Order: sequence, then C-alpha cells, then structure tokens
Amino acid sequence: MATQLKNLSDFSATEVPSAAPYHFGIVVAEWNAVITNALLRGAIESLEAYGALKENIYTYAVPGSFELTSGADLLLKKRKLDAVICLGCVIQGETRHFDFICNAVANGISNVAIKYSKPVIFGVLTTDNQEQAEDRAGGKHGNKGVEAAVTAIKMAYLAETLDS
Repeated sequence: MATQLKNLSDFSATEVPSAAPYHFGIVVAEWNAVITNALLRGAIESLEAYGALKENIYTYAVPGSFELTSGADLLLKKRKLDAVICLGCVIQGETRHFDFICNAVANGISNVAIKYSKPVIFGVLTTDNQEQAEDRAGGKHGNKGVEAAVTAIKMAYLAETLDS
C-alpha cells in the first residue's frame, strides 16, 4: 500500500495559491467526532495558513457522513462560496452498511459539485478500522483535512482562472 510509505499531507513540493480571495464552506460529520474534529482542525489551520480569512470560512456540522451531501447542497444554495469541503469518517463494520454509505456519499458529493459547478471536496475517510482513521486524521499518514483544504484552494483558484 502506497500510503504506508509517505505522509500524504506534505505539500512542500507543490505550489498552493493564496486562499485570501476565497470563501469556503466546511461541512463536517458529527459521527466519529474524534476523527472528524481532527480533520476539521487540519482543514481550518491549512486554509488559514494559505491566507484564508477566518470570516470567510463557514463551518457547519451534520449528524453523519451520509448527510454531508445535503449539507453541501444547502450551503451552496444559501451562501456565496468558492468551494465546499466535506469531512467525514466511515469505518468498516460487520455489515454492508459501510459500502452503501461510502458509495452514496461519494456519488452525492460529485452530484452537488456538478449541480452548482463549484468544487465540492471529498474529505471523507473510508477505513477498515479506527487505527487507519487515526493515521489519516493527523497520524503517520498526515491529515485528510489538510489535503481537502489544499484541494479546495487549488480548485477555487482553477475556477477563478477559467472565469477570467
């Protein structure tokens, strides 16, 4: 597995544009809160580190990862945003529930992005166990929240570049 060899949140070799001109929405699942709160901290810290203004970051909680889609849809309907970051964590259990939720969330987030022609970022961990989730929420493999924030910045910049 490639992720065993590196920290996926290391963006030192890539250029990240300034986040200062953009408005970001973050929808974060309350389910698996220890993990999702770590993802949220990583996302907010990264947005601010790249210049986003605190008043231009709107954060809203939803009950679980399944609700990320409707949360992103509501945010884009009600606020003028350049990108929405969806943060959640689904950990494999003993039933097929994991598969249904992961597929629904991935497809739903894609559909919201297409519906609004805005970047809607998939920052959802889909792991086999708690340890893998912890490794990707600030552990040895970095923080998926950081990755999602950098992706949001780059996509907002791309959209702005294409509009000019």
